[in-house]
Amino acid sequence: MNIVYCEDYESLSVQAASLVISEIDTRKNLFLCATSGSSPSGLYEELARKAEADRAFFDDLRIIKVDEWCGIPENDPGSSERYLRNRLLDPLGISPERYISFASNPAEPAEECKRIGTELAQRGPIDVCILGLGINGHIGFNEPGPFLIPHCHVARLSEESRRHSMVRSMERTPHFGLTLGMQEILASRRIILLVAGEGKEQAIAGLLSGKVTTTLPASFLWLHDNVDCLIDQTVSANHED
Repeated sequence: MNIVYCEDYESLSVQAASLVISEIDTRKNLFLCATSGSSPSGLYEELARKAEADRAFFDDLRIIKVDEWCGIPENDPGSSERYLRNRLLDPLGISPERYISFASNPAEPAEECKRIGTELAQRGPIDVCILGLGINGHIGFNEPGPFLIPHCHVARLSEESRRHSMVRSMERTPHFGLTLGMQEILASRRIILLVAGEGKEQAIAGLLSGKVTTTLPASFLWLHDNVDCLIDQTVSANHED
């Protein structure tokens, strides 16, 4: 794992964007796995600026959404779909045929996961996977527990996830999420983990210990040979190596 301490959140976002843009430069039809939340917002702003300067740059980019809250309307202000539509898909001009997305309120959530898994198997693997580090060490909605699930699945959300800032704008708190599994994430050619936001000191310490445990799903990224972990230094200032 290539661990990079960034001076601040802006620096983290710029460096992450540079990595993504460099990958697209060499692979125009790059398959990008995108996450939502506060950690990647700055990265997406940088990519939107790139699109304004060079509209054709993202013409062949393909995107898959790593996860979605389950049981909420797709246009809910707190949905991952709404987040990605506003910050990434529309600014970059991603057409429907170049986007794979979980439905947020499917009649059969397990069947929706099977559908996404099948599409990923047909169109993957993922070239670059963007992830954020959860307060409890989750990635996607792969939550801490006695075991992790390898493939796309319906996940019972942890208390920490149910208190996420995106949930505050929802009419009701979701208790489940739809997510890519650990095997699908680890099959990505390259992974970029963004570590930003308050309250993550314990998760950072656990990750940097190098110990792989299901109680900290992000620790499984140590098993991948091409991971860039970008850490906002202002967040980790209280962590002693």
